[in-house]
Amino acid sequence: MSSLVAASDLAHAAYCPRQLYYARREETRAPPPEVDAIRALAFEYPTLADASDDELKARPLAVSPAAYRANVRQLRARDDWDALSNPAARDVLLTGKDCRGIAHKLVGDPPVPSLVSPGDPPERGVWEPQRVRAVALAKALAWERETDVPRAIVEYPATGVARTVRLTTSNKAAYHRALRVARELDFVPPRLRDSAKCDGCSYRTECGVKTRSLKSLLGF
Repeated sequence: MSSLVAASDLAHAAYCPRQLYYARREETRAPPPEVDAIRALAFEYPTLADASDDELKARPLAVSPAAYRANVRQLRARDDWDALSNPAARDVLLTGKDCRGIAHKLVGDPPVPSLVSPGDPPERGVWEPQRVRAVALAKALAWERETDVPRAIVEYPATGVARTVRLTTSNKAAYHRALRVARELDFVPPRLRDSAKCDGCSYRTECGVKTRSLKSLLGF
């Protein structure tokens, strides 16, 4: 059996194979403290929904206090609001047939994995790297528990938004493409050319690609 691939590596592979190459050369890949501070917001939704402007301004939000309260209150309309607010488990290492990774939450009963992103969401859905990583976590949970896990969640707590990722044929195909790249990467991939992705990449200086603006954060 092939060695297990980190779910975070699949996200890098989906974003850019060259990014994965540089990420694998890092001695430590622990997130910086500011990422932990943003992810902590995902465990405080009920409190933050009614927090004052001053309280919210002291937190690492990506939107105004009014917009944040409105977004979190919209989360209350989700069927899994109670489970999102009080997850069954947190920071759980899941090990599947092909990959392993941390689910920041297990939500509901039966549980589904939730990935908490420090970045901003796209206008609709989730960014492809996070979509692939969410599928990887769902498949790992399904392998561990020997049961079907049809969906995963990606949370963007800096904006108070949560999106569902279903294990559709398209999403599973994206996962398998990233898995193939991650397993076969044994060389320095070519640079992307004139890609907006490069400006959001922390390895752009090492890579040497000329960049253009990318407004949305694509944090891992």
